[in-house]
Amino acid sequence: MAAIFNPTIIFFILGLSVLCFIDAQKVGFSVELIHRDSPKSPLYNASETTSDRAANALRRSFNRVRHFKPSSVSTITPEAYINAGVGQYLMKISIGTPPFDTVAIADTGSDLIWTQCQPCSQCFKQDAPLFNPSDSSTYKRILCRASECSYLEGHSCSVYQFCQYSVSYEDKSSSNGEVATDILTLPSTTGRPVVVPRAIIGCGQHNDGTFDEKTSGIIGLGGGTLSLISQLGSSIDGKFSYCLSPLSTSKMHFGSDANVLGAGAVSTPLTKPPSTHYFLTLEAVSVGNNRINFTGSPSQRGDRNILIDSGTTYTLLPKKFYAELESAVSSQINARRVTGPKDLSLCYEAQSEFTVPDITVHFTDADVKLQPLNTFHKVSETVSCFTFTSAKDTAIYGNLAQMNFLVGYDTKKQTVSFKPTDCSTY
Repeated sequence: MAAIFNPTIIFFILGLSVLCFIDAQKVGFSVELIHRDSPKSPLYNASETTSDRAANALRRSFNRVRHFKPSSVSTITPEAYINAGVGQYLMKISIGTPPFDTVAIADTGSDLIWTQCQPCSQCFKQDAPLFNPSDSSTYKRILCRASECSYLEGHSCSVYQFCQYSVSYEDKSSSNGEVATDILTLPSTTGRPVVVPRAIIGCGQHNDGTFDEKTSGIIGLGGGTLSLISQLGSSIDGKFSYCLSPLSTSKMHFGSDANVLGAGAVSTPLTKPPSTHYFLTLEAVSVGNNRINFTGSPSQRGDRNILIDSGTTYTLLPKKFYAELESAVSSQINARRVTGPKDLSLCYEAQSEFTVPDITVHFTDADVKLQPLNTFHKVSETVSCFTFTSAKDTAIYGNLAQMNFLVGYDTKKQTVSFKPTDCSTY
């Protein structure tokens, strides 16, 4: 048993801190992560209460269920069922020559990098100026016959035989435009940026839907060919990691900086075949000495039964399994149970500290022992709720369960590693 600590955490990427493109292969680079509700965040709303933020986080988590529904993980249409406005992070990058600064949603559940562009026949409202490709001396449209065009499922050709993309999202948002190459510059806090010289991007000229006016598009961080991860290529050796802190600025690391080594580090296989999404195999969850075996969900069985996602706040589990887990957890907590937000069914009065049982998540070859901050958090000044909840037929390992762990992805070795870490000092 351990004393509970209850932060409400949702993070935003606000800036990349890296070395130059050539040096990245040797020494790696880092990304600064900013709490969504921090005053540093462009989406910060000072009028929101703790309850408001918890309710918004819960809504976004369930929107991500549609993001990852079975048809969305098809290798045929990997971009087809994304919810446009539910990402938890923002990324600041620059496009073109001279560099044009822009902020977009960073999404580990999609691949294509796109931004709104001039001329735009239909665009969602955007506070910042739109990227104008005619102002960039390095912008180059891709021909339909080029191999890069074939990376996009469902691409089409313009009357001039240039490659066109079309992305439709589950919430009816969409982006359509031309596919091009240009320089991407990832700003560094050291002042030495990473430059991707011929990045493949989408230049959106007909965009509509639930995008936030403080963003300009989406930056895909998934496992597909066109994601930023893949386009960084050998410079990061297929490696990236993040360390999410419950109290302070957090970081994401790439390349040699992304190694997860040393005492306490455990690794589990990324399941194949490779796809946009990062799937793991969950074998069981233990509450104290009570091990509850996981049989999967109707849509995710066998060795692809849970996906890990830094953009989902809560951990979502199939209803039957969740009911067993909740029963085991509640049987070991001596506190006054109260009603919490809709869809969070295990909540307690939190005016004073209470103890929670040890909970261990058993992935294949990796036992991840969670701390109280991973399993309970405050949804109001007086109520604390379990950070796991039920979903109809989807299993997602959310970011609250990943707090104070160094989580590393090695796409060459096809592994995800976990190491308990004080992320506020890492």
